[in-house]
Amino acid sequence: MPKKGSCVSSETHVSKPTGSWFERFFRLKENNTNIRTEVMAGVTTFFATAFTILSIPGMIAGAAPDTFGPVDTRLVSAIFIGATLAAAFGTFLKAFYAKIPFVQAPGMGIGSYFAVTVMPAMALLAADGRELSRAQAYQMGLVLVLIAGVLFFLTSFWGIRAKIIEGIPANIKIAMGSGIGLFITFLGLRQAGIARPAGGTFVTLVNFSNWEADAGGVIWARGAVLAIVGLLIIAALSAWKIKGAILIGIVITAVAAHVTGHAARPYGGFNMGEQWGDFFELSFFRFDFGGLFAGGVTGATISTLVGMVLVFTLVNMLDALGTIFGISHAAGMVNEEGEVNRMEQGLTADAVGTVASGVFGTSSTTTVVSSASGIGEGGRTGLTSLTTGVLFVVALLLAPFVPWIPVVATAPALIFVGCLMMANIKNVDFTSDITEGIPAFLTIALMPLTFSIANGIAFGLASYIVLKLATGKWRQISWVSVIIAALFIAQFVLV
Repeated sequence: MPKKGSCVSSETHVSKPTGSWFERFFRLKENNTNIRTEVMAGVTTFFATAFTILSIPGMIAGAAPDTFGPVDTRLVSAIFIGATLAAAFGTFLKAFYAKIPFVQAPGMGIGSYFAVTVMPAMALLAADGRELSRAQAYQMGLVLVLIAGVLFFLTSFWGIRAKIIEGIPANIKIAMGSGIGLFITFLGLRQAGIARPAGGTFVTLVNFSNWEADAGGVIWARGAVLAIVGLLIIAALSAWKIKGAILIGIVITAVAAHVTGHAARPYGGFNMGEQWGDFFELSFFRFDFGGLFAGGVTGATISTLVGMVLVFTLVNMLDALGTIFGISHAAGMVNEEGEVNRMEQGLTADAVGTVASGVFGTSSTTTVVSSASGIGEGGRTGLTSLTTGVLFVVALLLAPFVPWIPVVATAPALIFVGCLMMANIKNVDFTSDITEGIPAFLTIALMPLTFSIANGIAFGLASYIVLKLATGKWRQISWVSVIIAALFIAQFVLV
């Protein structure tokens, strides 16, 4: 027994794990799990998450056809490889650094923002905006992903991240997830051709009785029917709790699109070497810093870029926090004080993963909600995420097949995920305090109706500040909300 006052290492009171390397490193027994459970949980998470790396390439390489024209099939392959590598890298960070059973993959919400808001904005910033190629706009947008990742990482110092998270009103944080869900849904409806542009009403339902091809050779009614069938397949499989329901729905819809002639055969066949060449030529470390200021350094340019970087940073931060916090509490993965184990390490892994996203050439990765599928199967340690990460690497072998997946096949996945993201809307208090309800409502409504996540955040925060001031509740306003709202408003004024 040590003498009074002597120093005794706390390690002497903790039994060191024994057994295999996996047992020692991930402390499996300490977390009441085993290798088999962890591996099966990782496989489950992979099949629940794989649809993201299939959806993101077509989304970025095919969105905003009015600005850039048809799908860039070379870019599809390049982005798939980049998205898969980024997902694997971020997931390995979760495994070896954070040691938690969560997975990183390109976020569907922030990916759609990158495709339909950021890339067209890059075209407008360029000297000859409308002549900018899709690949050039994409490479300019990657700069913003890189900057957002660096900022996200820097917020871990001096308690900045905690202050930002605490400073944004709770109702607006909840509303952001629901608003992004509607935003993703609208993008899916648009890609499927279910929602079509209209003069008097801005948007309308596709004409299901018109099976004539338009000037571009597309039969929109056929695509809409394929997407609806795909959505119902995903929903039915999910209701039966079939693992990989979204992935199965994408594959079935893609096959149906080719069988019916709705999808055209992509370029190049199954040459994996050529596709890796596209990756290194178009995606890997392809930051176009010069293109951002080709049209001159103006207040409008700076405010636009600042606003977009803010969206990337805030959405990534709040997505990661909300996902890790919510799933961990639901699964009982908290300590006696109710704190989530290794939360800071998990958020730092997300930040570094976002930086890697820009390097590999995809929109930001984040901790995905589908991590809950593996945790629901018993995953409790980083071995779960290690298993998923290894499967992401194996998935690179699918690269030759990815260009064969048309956007009409991934559209049902977007609509379905949008539905899932609406779940938290029940936690928004709309009525008991109207100074909380109106800002939350504007956050949700403005995202899909103006086709911009940034607009939803801006109007939500600005209205919150004005209403609190007008009702004498100024003490409830945080300086964080004021600064973020001011930066967004500056973008409206200067652009």
